Amino acid sequence: MSAKILVADDEEKIAKMVATYLEASGFQPILAYDGLQALHVFREHLPDCIILDINMPGPNGLDVAREVRKTSSVPIIFLTARADELDRIVGLELGADDYISKPFSPRELVARVRAVLRRTMQSGKDTSQTELLRHGPVEIDLKKRLVRVSGETKDLTTIQIDILSFLMREPGRVYSRMEILEACIGSAYEGYERTVDAHIKNIRRALGDDSDNPKFIATVRGAGYKFMEQPE
Repeated sequence: MSAKILVADDEEKIAKMVATYLEASGFQPILAYDGLQALHVFREHLPDCIILDINMPGPNGLDVAREVRKTSSVPIIFLTARADELDRIVGLELGADDYISKPFSPRELVARVRAVLRRTMQSGKDTSQTELLRHGPVEIDLKKRLVRVSGETKDLTTIQIDILSFLMREPGRVYSRMEILEACIGSAYEGYERTVDAHIKNIRRALGDDSDNPKFIATVRGAGYKFMEQPE
């Protein structure tokens, strides 16, 4: 069965153009033209991926993402104007998986959809030698896609789990933002390096970590990030 993709954009012409490209690529698009309709479609159809325009009337894309993230980790791709750098970062902090700036190439958008869906599917299958990854109080069940800190389950999105597990595989090793992007997203688009910071911020918040006095993820200025070696 083809993946269902919710496309929410108040510009009907853009939404229908995206739907045409998605259909040609074997996906099943479902359209919404405002935030309320997007939430209704999400709850009724449970799509496999959501494409959200940030600047919709009524509940905007950020509001819709907040509601979706209360109950679901479905991949979210934001559509945003190039000038909306702050909106892009806020969107990522809300748990979005990707963003693409307007005007955009429909083919690139379809490629992004394929990438997030492939990442989600591979994440569910990838046990990478062991089903459990544990360092100190942090444990990731790679098969069930669960993260626990001192036995307490934490809510992370697919990309956040991928980034955390990537860092945890070699505690103490420093990875650049580009290395994290290429390993966890598969390719690094222009301007993507800054988005790693937003994902790391979300992971820290979920783990109860403090960037100024980190227990788990440390920032190495001018270099990137590392998962800190944990006491036995």
